[in-house]
Amino acid sequence: MKFIGLSFIFSSLVFASLPARFDLRSVEGNSYVSRVKKQNGGTCWTHATMAALESNLLLTGEWAKHEGSEETDLAEYHLDWWNGFNQHHNPDASGGGLTVHQGGDYRVASAYMARGGAVRNKDAQSYSSAPKQFSDTYHTFYARHIEWLDAGPNLENIDAIKTALMDHGAMGTALHWSNSYYDSSSNSFYQSPSSSRDANHAVAIVGWDDTKKTDAKNPGAWLIKNSWGTSWGDDGYFWISYYDKVAGHHKEMGAVSFQNVERLNYQRIYSHDIHGWRDTKTDTLEAFNAFTSGAVPGSRETLRAVSFYTTEDATEYVVNVYGSFENGELKNLLSSHLGVQERKGFHTVDLDAPISLESGQKFYIEVKLSRGGQAFDRTSNVPVLLGSSSRVTVKSKAAKGESYYRKEGAWVDLNSFNDSANFCIKALTN
Repeated sequence: MKFIGLSFIFSSLVFASLPARFDLRSVEGNSYVSRVKKQNGGTCWTHATMAALESNLLLTGEWAKHEGSEETDLAEYHLDWWNGFNQHHNPDASGGGLTVHQGGDYRVASAYMARGGAVRNKDAQSYSSAPKQFSDTYHTFYARHIEWLDAGPNLENIDAIKTALMDHGAMGTALHWSNSYYDSSSNSFYQSPSSSRDANHAVAIVGWDDTKKTDAKNPGAWLIKNSWGTSWGDDGYFWISYYDKVAGHHKEMGAVSFQNVERLNYQRIYSHDIHGWRDTKTDTLEAFNAFTSGAVPGSRETLRAVSFYTTEDATEYVVNVYGSFENGELKNLLSSHLGVQERKGFHTVDLDAPISLESGQKFYIEVKLSRGGQAFDRTSNVPVLLGSSSRVTVKSKAAKGESYYRKEGAWVDLNSFNDSANFCIKALTN
């Protein structure tokens, strides 16, 4: 597949000289880190996610723009109750799934964010009982991009993580907590890569020090914001070695950057997938989803943006919006947008030409990728807790006529491949 008009040539990134030490709590006299909180239950992943979102909102000024001088504070337990993967709330199935307060990860968080976003602590923070999922009084914040990074086995990509920290704020990461890996005298943590233990606790990276000594052979460590209150560690902070098995290295939990977080600008997000990126169809680079406008009868809405996932770094993409699908072919091109995503993850892009849709109008969003394959949702097994060998089934559902992929020059309904699967392509309107 060729991407006509794209002349982007991917090469190794050249980074400006990075400082030996960096701390988001003190950048030219400003702090871009929200306060340390104390989690209830197994909600570390929600706290790490919100720590990253809050940091980005502080760094960009987006929080102050909308909330003034109020504390930057998002609701961890709204994510906990309404993420869509648990026994309390799975729109695709009744019963089953995770137990509330007992599990989740950054893929779960990204699915929640892609469906609408996070709300303020003052809107919907309740651990003991479920807050309302929606309210006209809620202020919702949406992450336009969520990117997964990896320092690499020899730290060859560590500058990319450092640069993302400086540019976008705190990042989600994880570790396998064990007292045997923690040195209280230096407030530092190190799990050897030779260990068989997997991630079981999520935290947020807020800085680094190339000279910090830990139990690892070589110096260098990430500054970490924990969620065990300010009486733990150094006012709630500690250090993790660059060479730790999990932090900065785990495929899904190592270094996750929530970027361009903004007050939600869309009134409706059209989607067939609830659970986001659960699998990758590696043999598929071209896919589309079919939608029907739900505008109030007699009115119109405007399609302004599209969201999707890239599953590999350095991926070129083309987004096309069509007005009809007839005789097995997409027809009546309404708008097109092309570009490149440097990092794998979730992305929201604005259309070059917004499209006015009338109530009941069908439209079709096609995404072409240069590499990696298309992300899709399906019924899947997820760990009960990070690092747990115990798993539960989270059911997804799909219908014929929703998602299609290109195979040997023809469009094939994804439902025939997996009857619980949908591609993670969304339409954002107002």
